[in-house]
Amino acid sequence: MDEQRFLPEGWDFTESEPDEALTRKLEELKKAKDNNDTLEGIVTMADADFNLYVDLDGIKGIVPRTEVSATVGRDGLPMPVASITKVNKKVQFKIKDIKQENGNIEVVLSRKDVEIEVKKWMFENLKEGMVLSGIVRNMEQYGVFIDVGGGVTGLLHIEDISVARIMHPSERFKIGDKIKVMVKSFDKETGKIILTYKELLGTWEDNIKDFREGTTVIGIARAREKNGIFVELRPNLVGLADHKPGVEYGDHVSVFIKKIIPEKKKIKLVIVG
Repeated sequence: MDEQRFLPEGWDFTESEPDEALTRKLEELKKAKDNNDTLEGIVTMADADFNLYVDLDGIKGIVPRTEVSATVGRDGLPMPVASITKVNKKVQFKIKDIKQENGNIEVVLSRKDVEIEVKKWMFENLKEGMVLSGIVRNMEQYGVFIDVGGGVTGLLHIEDISVARIMHPSERFKIGDKIKVMVKSFDKETGKIILTYKELLGTWEDNIKDFREGTTVIGIARAREKNGIFVELRPNLVGLADHKPGVEYGDHVSVFIKKIIPEKKKIKLVIVG
């Protein structure tokens, strides 16, 4: 049979035939297994036994429930929620085994091995003041859970998000946000990581540079105290204004900068609109 000479419009000329692509992908996976590389893929399904399935470019990858997480319940298995919450999410994994039988290929994966590797690295290297890249995974009233590597999470308390006090973390972040965080504390015995964000937003001196006495700027009404209303000029810069009827938390207001007191790191404001 003659080889097809022309390809349809829109066909990727660099695209391999299915069998060639599959063979090349399989070789890549074997190499990754030999090198103990960490790979990443999207979970397409969690079955009734809470095993995870990952599409490896046409090759079926499976993360057995026992390999989903290093954290287990009383039955010695990862909690079902650890699997359910991973569907349609990217996960990192190591390759434990590649099974080939009757033309079928199944790759056994381990997310747990990545988690163990990350925790070992953190135990040896994590220090207060270290800046990490993270992804917002979950939010509660009291703070944010940040993935700081391989599914290992740290807690960012709400009071460490910014100097300006907020009522809920969703005022600053949304699920999936990629952010930088600083390690506030790390307990090697429990593995608990406490993070801070506000230290990366600049000092009072850094933030005040763009503001001048006698100017009127936009702010956000925040905490209401007996002595007045705290107004956010920037997440890490607040001033105090006298109470004004009708002003509610979260309102955008116009404020006149009456006085800047550098030695006390204070700003006196007047709400004008």
